[in-house]
Amino acid sequence: MSPGAQGGDGVVVHGPGLALLSLGSNERPEQHLRAAVAELRARFGAVALSPVYRTPAVGFEGPDFLNCAAAIRSDLEPQALNDWLHALEDRHGRRRDVPRFSSRTLDVDIVYFDDRVLRGAGNLELPRPELRHAFVLKPLADIAPDFVDPVQGRTLAALWAAHPEREAPPRVEALDFD
Repeated sequence: MSPGAQGGDGVVVHGPGLALLSLGSNERPEQHLRAAVAELRARFGAVALSPVYRTPAVGFEGPDFLNCAAAIRSDLEPQALNDWLHALEDRHGRRRDVPRFSSRTLDVDIVYFDDRVLRGAGNLELPRPELRHAFVLKPLADIAPDFVDPVQGRTLAALWAAHPEREAPPRVEALDFD
């Protein structure tokens, strides 16, 4: 089992049920990310958070995204957590009747759940293939550098060190979650 995660605010999350999440928004992102973190805290307790990064939209023309990573300890199994996160997105106006690569109010994905490798309903795939993007990997490496990817067998810190964008990482955006 990989070690836990620690947010920039000093919050530590560890133990079974460790879920590493990627959060993003490019429609009123400050509002939606703050609301998502508040709901994660209300449901799961401690939430370790990465810095927030501003990145251009990938795969379509649109406003910049604000992205961050969160670590929670979930009492739900991965599929149930994925369903809960989809409901969270829906509560914040996430549209599913538009092209997959388009602007969105809120996107929350499980990137890792403990060391599980699986596929499920609702585009559940662990680990998430989006890990190849700096806007997913860098925030995760910030909060869980020693977490070992169960497929690649390398830590998130090592994966980030080998990433082509490591020399020019995404820009940090000040966003207070308290």
